[in-house]
Amino acid sequence: MIKRVVCWRGWKIIVLLLMLFFVLSAVLIIWDGVTDELGQADVALVMGAKVKPDGTPSNRLKARLDTALSLYAQGLFEQVIVSGGLGWEGYDEAEVMAQYLVDGGIPEERIIVDSRGYDTYQTALNASEIMETHGMHSVIIITQYFHVSRTKYTLARFGVSQVYSANAVYFGLRDLMYIPREVVAYYYYLTRSFE
Repeated sequence: MIKRVVCWRGWKIIVLLLMLFFVLSAVLIIWDGVTDELGQADVALVMGAKVKPDGTPSNRLKARLDTALSLYAQGLFEQVIVSGGLGWEGYDEAEVMAQYLVDGGIPEERIIVDSRGYDTYQTALNASEIMETHGMHSVIIITQYFHVSRTKYTLARFGVSQVYSANAVYFGLRDLMYIPREVVAYYYYLTRSFE
């Protein structure tokens, strides 16, 4: 009986420590995401998100694009990569993003469209290759706060030397799902292969 009580207490402590570790990780990811690190960069990288069934950017994606327009107007970058894939709605996220930025005043020739950015890994890989081809060394990533840490880490793993970040301010109830998912995804990326 004593052994069972000790064993149960041991498991409770392990579970509590794991929960504490998870919560602390979430807090650090959120803090990193909401703390913008702005600087003069060669290019901005706007991460893709859902497009509405009518072909317009979702509120989350619109926040990212509006942030890009604001930072462009401040002169923090001259070129921008828009990265996304083909959503179930039937629209190429990157093309929708590019058109929104053109409508917002960024010249089309300053926008690089990456239609193969299906996830964070692929977007970072594609962006690093685009940057190398164009002799770019610094980037401002523009995405939601919970996605900043993993994106910065992934770009660094692909050899991008200077990564700044800007949080596209948008909060929704789905963040309660995205934050825990992002904690798991971040630690998964720490262990995955980058080739």
